Amino acid sequence: MNPRVSIIIPFYNDPYVGQAITSALEQTYPNVEIIVVDDGSTQHLDQIAPYMNRVHYIGKANGGTASALNHGIRLASGEYIAWLSSDDIFYPHKLSVQIPFMLSRNASISFSAFDLIDEHNRITEYHVGPRFPNVASLYGAMRHGNPINGCTVVAQKEMLLQVGIFHEALPYTHDYDLWVRLILSRVHFHYLDQPLIQYRWHNRMGTLKHRPAIEQEIRLIQSSYAHSLEAYVRELGG
Repeated sequence: MNPRVSIIIPFYNDPYVGQAITSALEQTYPNVEIIVVDDGSTQHLDQIAPYMNRVHYIGKANGGTASALNHGIRLASGEYIAWLSSDDIFYPHKLSVQIPFMLSRNASISFSAFDLIDEHNRITEYHVGPRFPNVASLYGAMRHGNPINGCTVVAQKEMLLQVGIFHEALPYTHDYDLWVRLILSRVHFHYLDQPLIQYRWHNRMGTLKHRPAIEQEIRLIQSSYAHSLEAYVRELGG
């Protein structure tokens, strides 16, 4: 059985988007749809043009990454959702490894390790990823930060819709917020300790440009969920 996977690529003025789309198209997994959500871009649209007949292209007014992801998720026909940032790259075998991994464990969500690359596609660090002895340790770590790289995640669409998908009022930490809500909804995260994507670290990335705002959002999320997370970790014996 090869359930359909919808790869959502949110795009806003990113010169690397062509590489992201190419990596989605090169997936060896046989049942994929690719949805590129243009979040009101004014630059680098020429990078998408060569792929228009092979992807679903959706344009919308600028609303941020969370709104672009949510738009794509709602329109996706896949049973599973994979998020690919427009400056990152999926390895060709990502879904061929991750979907069987999930099916064998009846997992509704999983994430993996990754390799770091720079602006020139050079790998700067191999096999980056959190290694926790058990889920209680992982969930306990979520009280202090987000160890889950969103572009390594594959999740069931139905589950995401039930929990409430991404919080659009959080421009930068919508993924952290969603992972915590999923954990508190008793969704079990499965970790695959194998690099399945290349995560690009470069000077134009939002993680660097918007650091003060990101830190403020992180504090807000932590204050909102701290007690609930603490109680659940204790319940798990952590």
